[in-house]
Amino acid sequence: MILPTGDAAVAMQSIAACAALVRAGSLFGLPTETVYGLAADADNAAAVAQIFATKGRPADHPLIVHLAARGSDDGAHADTTLQDGVDHYCPAVPDFARALMTAFWPGPLTLIVPRREGVGAAAAGGQDSIGLRCPAHPLAQAVLSALRTPPAGESVVWGLAAPSANKFGRVSPTLAVHVEEEFEGAITVLDGGACDVGIESTIIDCTRGEPVLLRPGAITAQQVWVACGRKLLSKEELPAQLQQGPRASGTLESHYAPSARVRLMDAHALQAALDGESSKTVAVYARSAVHAVSSVFVQPMPEAAAAAAHELFAMLRALDARGVQEIWVETPPVDSGWDGVRDRLQRAAA
Repeated sequence: MILPTGDAAVAMQSIAACAALVRAGSLFGLPTETVYGLAADADNAAAVAQIFATKGRPADHPLIVHLAARGSDDGAHADTTLQDGVDHYCPAVPDFARALMTAFWPGPLTLIVPRREGVGAAAAGGQDSIGLRCPAHPLAQAVLSALRTPPAGESVVWGLAAPSANKFGRVSPTLAVHVEEEFEGAITVLDGGACDVGIESTIIDCTRGEPVLLRPGAITAQQVWVACGRKLLSKEELPAQLQQGPRASGTLESHYAPSARVRLMDAHALQAALDGESSKTVAVYARSAVHAVSSVFVQPMPEAAAAAAHELFAMLRALDARGVQEIWVETPPVDSGWDGVRDRLQRAAA
């Protein structure tokens, strides 16, 4: 069931309904600026287990916990909601991680930090670290805010564990209808429209003394440098004894895959393959102008990385729905702005 949010009164009712589901230990589809999440109380082990079971996700594969944002600063009465949420899950945040929170939260950035003992263990996949994010979507923040101010007799919900609302390894949803279709109407979904960013958050590990990139996204290495004065490292750039870090969401070699096989090719190889292809079993998604017989469906890819990211998962779903056996995609440019799109396509093709 999709809960409408067309006007303020309806939205308030839908937000309250979602908060009630969470307090009852149930799941719902949460809109964020990245993708839709399958959300539950991050401190309710039984509810978190429902997420793993519904997705078909291994229980040791950690989830990202979403936090309420800090309110407006009015001096002595400044709202410390975000700080309280971080402190609930993490006993000690490195200074460079604090700088990243200040620069990019709310926004599409997940930080892996030390986990406070006794909280969020199921969401963390049993690790002593936990992934935290403060989403920018106003409806996500409205639900989180409602959960931080519970009715009399109810407990505070500090955070929502919310991996992408799709079966494990499949294409992430960027519309409420994607979630409804994925789970055949069994999940209540808060309709937040199309996700602005369109791919999952950048994940940075902050547990090894330096910022370490675990998954690329909309936040770039240059932005990280400007925000915290430290180079964003790859795992391979660390000393050997530090290369084995925590597990994180969306980092398996094969992920984000439609039913059709995805093949990545440069423009020359793509055109050469099309010159010998005349069937209706192939769809093409390319930035370059390619020529194909009329039976082959060709969809232009946006020239700008952000626009390509915004539509990527919806496009993979749409091309898959055409019933093709293969989706041929032109490899994105070697440019840091395209890292997130390239990462998702490489995993889809794996």
